[in-house]
Amino acid sequence: MPDPQREQPQPGRLRPDRPGEHREAAALLAAGIARARSGTGSLVLLRGATGTGRTSVLEAAAEDAAAQGMRVLRARCAPGFETGPFAAVHQLLDSVVEFEKPDPAGDEREQAAQLRRILHAHAGEAPMLLAVDDVHLADGPSYRWLVEAARHVGRLPLPVLLAVTERSQYDIEPPAPGFTHTLSPALVDTHTLAPLTADSAARLVRAEHPDAPAEWIAACARAGAGSPLLLRALLDDLGAVLSFAGPHHPSGEASTPTPYPPFPESSAALYPGSYPAAVHWWLDSAGPATAEVARVLAVLEEGWDGTTEEPAGNDPGGAGPLAEVAGADPARVAGWLTAMTGLGVLRPGPDGHPRYAHPLLRDAVLTGVPDARRRAVHRAAAEAMLHRGAPTVTVARQLLLSGPVGAPWAPAVLRDATALALRDGRSDQAVAFLRRALEEPLPEDHRQRILTELGSLECAGRDSSAGMARLTEALRLHGTPQDRVRAAVALGTALAGRGRTRAAVEVLRTVDGQLTGHPDLGATLQTASALLSDQDQTVRQDVYRCLSDAAEQSPELVGPAARALLVRYAATAALTSADDAMRQVRALLAEPAHPLTEPFLLGTAAAVAQWADELDEADRLVDRGLAGQRPDLLHPMHAALLNTRADIAAARGEFALLPAERPAPAQGPSNVHATTLIALVETGRAEEARRLADGFDLREAPDNWELNRFLYARGVQRAAAGDTAGALLDFLECGRRQTAREVVSPVVTPWRSAAAECRLALGSPREALALAEEELRLARVWNTPRTVGRSLRVLGTVTGGRRGLRLAEEAVQLLTDAPAAAQGELVAALLAQGRQLTAAGERARARECLRTAARKAERLGAVRLRTLAEAALREGGARRAATVRTGSGSLTGSELRIARLAADGRTNTEIAGLLHLARRTVETHLTSTYKKLGIRRRAELGQALAGD
Repeated sequence: MPDPQREQPQPGRLRPDRPGEHREAAALLAAGIARARSGTGSLVLLRGATGTGRTSVLEAAAEDAAAQGMRVLRARCAPGFETGPFAAVHQLLDSVVEFEKPDPAGDEREQAAQLRRILHAHAGEAPMLLAVDDVHLADGPSYRWLVEAARHVGRLPLPVLLAVTERSQYDIEPPAPGFTHTLSPALVDTHTLAPLTADSAARLVRAEHPDAPAEWIAACARAGAGSPLLLRALLDDLGAVLSFAGPHHPSGEASTPTPYPPFPESSAALYPGSYPAAVHWWLDSAGPATAEVARVLAVLEEGWDGTTEEPAGNDPGGAGPLAEVAGADPARVAGWLTAMTGLGVLRPGPDGHPRYAHPLLRDAVLTGVPDARRRAVHRAAAEAMLHRGAPTVTVARQLLLSGPVGAPWAPAVLRDATALALRDGRSDQAVAFLRRALEEPLPEDHRQRILTELGSLECAGRDSSAGMARLTEALRLHGTPQDRVRAAVALGTALAGRGRTRAAVEVLRTVDGQLTGHPDLGATLQTASALLSDQDQTVRQDVYRCLSDAAEQSPELVGPAARALLVRYAATAALTSADDAMRQVRALLAEPAHPLTEPFLLGTAAAVAQWADELDEADRLVDRGLAGQRPDLLHPMHAALLNTRADIAAARGEFALLPAERPAPAQGPSNVHATTLIALVETGRAEEARRLADGFDLREAPDNWELNRFLYARGVQRAAAGDTAGALLDFLECGRRQTAREVVSPVVTPWRSAAAECRLALGSPREALALAEEELRLARVWNTPRTVGRSLRVLGTVTGGRRGLRLAEEAVQLLTDAPAAAQGELVAALLAQGRQLTAAGERARARECLRTAARKAERLGAVRLRTLAEAALREGGARRAATVRTGSGSLTGSELRIARLAADGRTNTEIAGLLHLARRTVETHLTSTYKKLGIRRRAELGQALAGD
């Protein structure tokens, strides 16, 4: 370990490859040695920060002078090294001669004169080098004597080189005047040693570790902080650590070195500890005020890790809070931060705060600082930053490490920081803030809110067990009725999401029974129960039966959201038409709704509007519903709204707008998995579709409605892959399960039509016909072009002959005049009509239908349908369909929608927000659009779209 009192030179270490930063100083001393040998005296002053190598350069010059026959007198000044007046001068002269020391009680002038005469006497015998290291630490009489000696050396013809080193570093305490303060500049040659550059430090590291990876060498250089002293100590420790880790060149395989271990970030990983000892010596050399600022900065930096916020106000780097916590002059602290950045000890962080150049350096500075002191610093920093207007998240990060504050402002800051973190999508950080807020003393209602928010986030994340416990605790606390309802809905959502639907509904009913006198809140709980009951067949029947009875017997107690759910139930049970359902839904939307029930109303209305092919209205309702959702509260309608948004995209045939990254399976397949699977099939990505379909063990999946949707989607995938029998099994199982739930309308999943096509392909036309006829009957109840057109198409295919052709033509006619939502079904109907026309021998009409189908499929991006249409054309003797590859007619539905928004002046970010897409997806679509339209700039979009 290095001597804690001395910046020791280490012969053999670094000197064979002396840093370039030392060469100019060495040359200055060499010139002074040459002048002294020629009989001319001079003074050379080497200045530099602690650890920049002043001692090493001076020692090297002394060795060179001795080798050239000069007499070398050395003195090393240090506090407490020697006591008494002229201690440093005595050390200097003691090294060459025994002399009678002046009486320490005598006059300082007389003692100084006597010592000067001794020096002059010996200077006449041979050229001399007086090497005084750290002159700023010399005792007062010695310091004054050396200054006077410098004057004599410069004026008298003495063969003496006085070489002095002096610490020159920006510290918090203002420095005393330097050694040359009273000397004429003509008498002294001064050089300030620069810190090691990154390249110089890397060369020194590489000299000892030539096989180390570049990132390891760079980390070592950063931890050296521009200081040869720290770098030497670090290399000592790393050498010992690596020697314990074993050889880096296995025997006989020198060309394949063993990989270096990760570079350490903690002093605990170093042995024997030379580096942290050197860091502490560096701090001690700077004085207590500077050491305190350095340690406080290291503590604060723990709270800055990972931040990207800009510093607040006119306080770059956070010097104000740092000074306030350390009890230092802010101006001096700002100067110290700048100086340390220049030396390489600090580097600007991503948030603008100067940070230690490497975590290992910061850890070494913190070694020995008690945890209690660290927590006190974080608390003081948080309060100082708050008063100075620092960003909320920056203040909250300090609170994360402070321990309880016990003041009202602390939980308020943490709650605000939580909201900001959630806004930016940093849910893990939001969880940390809320957990920390719970450590503060809180009123019971505040604690209940925080527990509900934290439990919601934990259940939505990776710590669902802890989240369930928090939500349960929140429900036991006595908060406001509204907060109890929020806690109950969150807990119910969490329970239902884990397959415990009956327990979820029971929780909501229990709280409902405790809220007498709050009919609106009771309606909220009833509505939530109905929505959550969709996860369980038996519970769903019980809940909707009770809700229907209540609507008949006490309609004033059933709010608009619950009545909307009854409309949705009637739609799925084939008890109402689309027109009637939308009339009822619009009337319910016009009624005043309690804020807690409004999300249920909006989400349910959006689902009904999507089934009714009122897709623009459904879009608006989804956007309103999502805008009202709180990201820190579990709510069953959040997932429902996302499902409806996916269904809207699928209904439009905008498969590219569906999630690019499929969510990882949690409890089982979701509706988003189902819509994504169908999108993969329709866009021709068969292998991806197969992997997604095979990625679930449906025997382990929860028995809920989302499993039914996935069964249907897997049937579509299997049918497209040629596994007709497997597809039929999936469609029939989907139908069995949906029928048991009283969901019979094809508006949810048209499983009968799909099963009918499979039955026909497997040689069972009678069974196929029964399924197709029943599907058409139920479709006419809902009576939208998409459902009826699809049913007519399949029935026509199953029936065949002239009646089948008439049914196919009826389907095409109905779908041609239908909303945009039916375009995919129109392509399928045209394909079916074309095939039947071919079978009937009407090849010209068949080719026209099939070419139209191929062209529309191309525009939709429906690769599977386009491929089938082109295959049908070839089978009918036609050449390949001439699909449109340029112009606006070549754009897919997704590309056209994005292009129109861009032409209207929307930015990519705005388009992504409006369509709920990733910005990269928008950019990809626009790039494809530019190519098809033959344009290069956004400004040309409007004309290109209008021109075609």
